[in-house]
Amino acid sequence: MRKFEGYQKGVNLGGWLSQADEKTKQHYDTFIGREDIERIASWGCDHVRLPIDYIVIESEDGDMLEDGYAYVDNCIKWCREFGLNILIDMHNTYGYTFDPLEVNGDKEIFFHNEDLQKRFYQMWDRISKRYAGQKDVAFELLNEVISPDIKDEWNAIADKAIDTIRKNAPDTYVVVGGVCYNNVRSVPFLNPPKDDHVVYNFHCYEPMIFTHQRAWWMDNMPKDITVEYPATTAEYSEKSKGLDPDWAGAILQMKVKEMGADYFAELFEPAVEAATKNNAPLYCGEYGVIDQAPANPSTINWIKDIHDAFEKYGIGRALWVYKEKDFGIVGPHYDSVRDEMIKNL
Repeated sequence: MRKFEGYQKGVNLGGWLSQADEKTKQHYDTFIGREDIERIASWGCDHVRLPIDYIVIESEDGDMLEDGYAYVDNCIKWCREFGLNILIDMHNTYGYTFDPLEVNGDKEIFFHNEDLQKRFYQMWDRISKRYAGQKDVAFELLNEVISPDIKDEWNAIADKAIDTIRKNAPDTYVVVGGVCYNNVRSVPFLNPPKDDHVVYNFHCYEPMIFTHQRAWWMDNMPKDITVEYPATTAEYSEKSKGLDPDWAGAILQMKVKEMGADYFAELFEPAVEAATKNNAPLYCGEYGVIDQAPANPSTINWIKDIHDAFEKYGIGRALWVYKEKDFGIVGPHYDSVRDEMIKNL
């Protein structure tokens, strides 16, 4: 399987231009700065993933917001200064968001509405024109498509978006993920790549009952549990029974009985096979452990196991997340284990 060269070891900048707690100029001006990019580079990373909400770069009417693009431009400048590549991830688009906290709106309407799709193509036309020919910049079409029922519609939309991008940026890498929240088991349902600069993408937070324990935004997630890692898959399955099956993840179907690097290797196998068959690199755009989980040794054990599986297959990845958002690696929860986590990014 081909590697996504230049995007093997990275960190997400979520919470800045996406999912911001405060959508204000002060927040955008101060949440991430040059010194943060320098720090990430000092960890030996080769890239950052930059999630962006559409409202940062365009108005509700679809007009371009130059002030929003200026933040992206600055981030690219800082990354270039410190030798990092950057993946521009559209974390949502006009008419669609994955976010469970956004309770208003149909999670499937975007995939059946041509006007909403035209806005999506227009946005990518602008982005690709602006950053065409910049070898250290890659594009990710859309974060976490939820419904498994629209996989064919999403494949068609993704192909059209890639066609739009290729008119401006024929050689820029384009990252595309599958349905069910970008689940790794959805990768085989993606269309064959339109060219050799398309990358298959997935996210991994398995088992969710460990990585998202006590998550305040998840329905039916117990808020008073403590879950250690590793344990048997049977134990995690039992603890996951109250969760929505979409949240519980693949733990309920796995053959491996003990958690470890072999679990992740089995979990990734269908995606690796699909990527190998279609000569596409494979990338994990998000993975991580919530700051409610025991840091030592459980979080370190999990990070090491998934790292070993990434290394086995040559899968590039970006840790969720650099700062705040319940997973921020620079937060005090990770003080005692941060150095060990960084070694295993």
